[in-house]
Amino acid sequence: MTNPKVLFFDVGNTLLFPDRARILAPLHARKIDPTMDQWHAVERRTKSEFDAAMSHGKSDHGFWHIFYTHLLDEFQLHDDGVRDELVAATRVSANWGEIRPGTRDVLQRLGQRYRLAVISNADGKIAALLQKNKLADCFQTITDSGLVGYEKPHLAIFQAALQSMNTAAEKTLYVGDVYSVDYAGATAAGMQAVLFDVCGAYRESGKPRVESLEELEMKIESVL
Repeated sequence: MTNPKVLFFDVGNTLLFPDRARILAPLHARKIDPTMDQWHAVERRTKSEFDAAMSHGKSDHGFWHIFYTHLLDEFQLHDDGVRDELVAATRVSANWGEIRPGTRDVLQRLGQRYRLAVISNADGKIAALLQKNKLADCFQTITDSGLVGYEKPHLAIFQAALQSMNTAAEKTLYVGDVYSVDYAGATAAGMQAVLFDVCGAYRESGKPRVESLEELEMKIESVL
């Protein structure tokens, strides 16, 4: 990692996490409540499967379709209607309202030394969500696929974000949680990248990774 001037962040599973009480309501109504260990285990399995499919072109199903198929399998619940309801709820940005303690503090510290921005695959409402969670003012620009018209890993969304910050790709670092979408997309655009790997899906990958914003802060500062 060379010293970046601009830090770009993903939002989902990087800055904000699923509001499981809201998203998993169809399961809770059936007395099913996955533990965080179960959630992370399914996330690791899904990322491995999704990344492999993306490396061969494109996955037949979206990430969350795969995720909830596996999650429902854990509870022997084979109901496409429930799966589709869970997928739909997860794709609503307003349902991503869990924030890890210290998130704003770390972003503010980083913002004193770097220019910060967001690149997110979302529904056009990610700026409002960040505003609601008191994070929007940490960023100079917010690039939302729902407004740009292209989703990561498409080159166009990274180019739009770089243009919004008036910066060259080699002067930036992108932080996101899915290898095939975030890391591969950013590096293809000429950016540096780090995986935000809370669930540990990429521990054995050899790729740059962190499990918290605090760890990211330490790693970035260590290259100065």
